[in-house]
Amino acid sequence: MTPVSSHSPHGQSPLRTVQVLGGGNAGSSAHVRSLAAGLVARGVKVTVCAPSDAECTYDFTGTGAEHVHVPRSSDPVSVAALRAVCADADLVHAHGLHASFRAVLALGGRRVRTPLVVTWHDRAYAEGARAHLLRALERRVMKAATVVLGTTSGLVDGARRTGARDARLGPVAFPVRPGDPAGPEDPDRLRPKLRAELGAVERPLLVAVGSLEGHRGYDVLLDAARVWRRLDPAPLVVIAGEGPLRAQLQGRIESEGLPVLLAGRRDDVPDLLAAADLALLPARRETGRSVLAQEALHARVPLVAAGVGGIPELVGDAAELVSDGDAQGLADAVVRLLGDPGRRDELRARGVRQAATWPTEDETVAQVLSVYDELTQPTPLL
Repeated sequence: MTPVSSHSPHGQSPLRTVQVLGGGNAGSSAHVRSLAAGLVARGVKVTVCAPSDAECTYDFTGTGAEHVHVPRSSDPVSVAALRAVCADADLVHAHGLHASFRAVLALGGRRVRTPLVVTWHDRAYAEGARAHLLRALERRVMKAATVVLGTTSGLVDGARRTGARDARLGPVAFPVRPGDPAGPEDPDRLRPKLRAELGAVERPLLVAVGSLEGHRGYDVLLDAARVWRRLDPAPLVVIAGEGPLRAQLQGRIESEGLPVLLAGRRDDVPDLLAAADLALLPARRETGRSVLAQEALHARVPLVAAGVGGIPELVGDAAELVSDGDAQGLADAVVRLLGDPGRRDELRARGVRQAATWPTEDETVAQVLSVYDELTQPTPLL
C-alpha cells in the first residue's frame, strides 16, 4: 500500500512543494523526476523549477508535476521568478549548490519562514578564486537550510562542518536515465551493433563516462592506456563526455598512439555500458553517489574505480578499487580482469547484491516525505 502525505487526510489541503533544480547534473535531475512522480502519487502538489532543457530531457510534467522555467543564473530576474513560485509553497526542496543558493535568495526576507530542504548530491569543485566563492556559497546555503540531506556519509559530515543545523543521510534511488535502454534484462540486444560502431568487434571494450575535466582523472586513464596498447589485442577505451580538456586529451591520444576514443556526449550510456567488458572510473574526486558506478553495477559490468570519496561506501566489495592517481595500479587491475573471466563473473554477482542494498524509489520518496511532514506538521500541544 502506498503511503500518502499526512496533509491529505481529514479534509486538509495537499502539501505544496517546490523542487528547485539547476538542471546540469544527470543524477540530481533523474532524482527530482523520480521524487516528483512519487510525491504526486502520494497526493502532494509538486512544482519543479528548472531550465526548459531539463524539462525537455526529463519530462517533469509527465509525472503530474507543474514545470516552471527558471534559468540557471542567480541574477535578480531569475531569483524574482523563483520567489513568485515559492510564495504559496509549504516547503521548498533545492538540489545542488547553485539551485540551493537561488532558493536561499528567493526565500530571504520573508516574514513567514518557509522550510528549506537541501539535497547535497555532490560537492562543487573549482580552483583558485572560484574555489573561495564556492566555499562561501556552501556556508551560506548550509546555514540557511532547515534540513540538509547528504547523499553520502562524507557529504553529511561536510555539511555539518560547514554550518548545517540539521544534516542527515538522504537516500537517492538508482538514477534511471530517460529513454528505453537495453538494461540488464537484455544486455546483448545492441552489443554487436555498438561494438562494431565503436571499432571494438574483436578487442576488449573499456568505457568511461563523464565530462572532460581535470577532476575526472582522464590523465591517469591515458597513462594507463599506454600499458594496454602493448596487449594483443589492445583494448579500446571509449570516453563518453565533453568538456574543456578535449583538445588536450585528443592531442595526447594522437601523439602517443593511444587506443582511446573520445566519443563526445552520448544519449545511450546504458546501452554503451551494456556493450562494454569493463567500466572505468579514474576520478580524482567523487564526493557524491557516482552515476557511472551505479549504472555499471546495475548493468552487471565489472567496474575498476579509484577508491575516492563516496565510491567505497557505494560499491562495497563489488568493484576493483585502486589508489587515486595510480596509473600503474589502474593498468594492472584492468589487465588482471581481462585475463580472469571468473573474477569478472564474481564482480557481476557482487554488483547485483550490492545494487540490491541501494534505496528503492519508494523508500526514497517515503523518507523524503517523512522529512517534509516533520517540518510542516503543526506541533501538538502537550
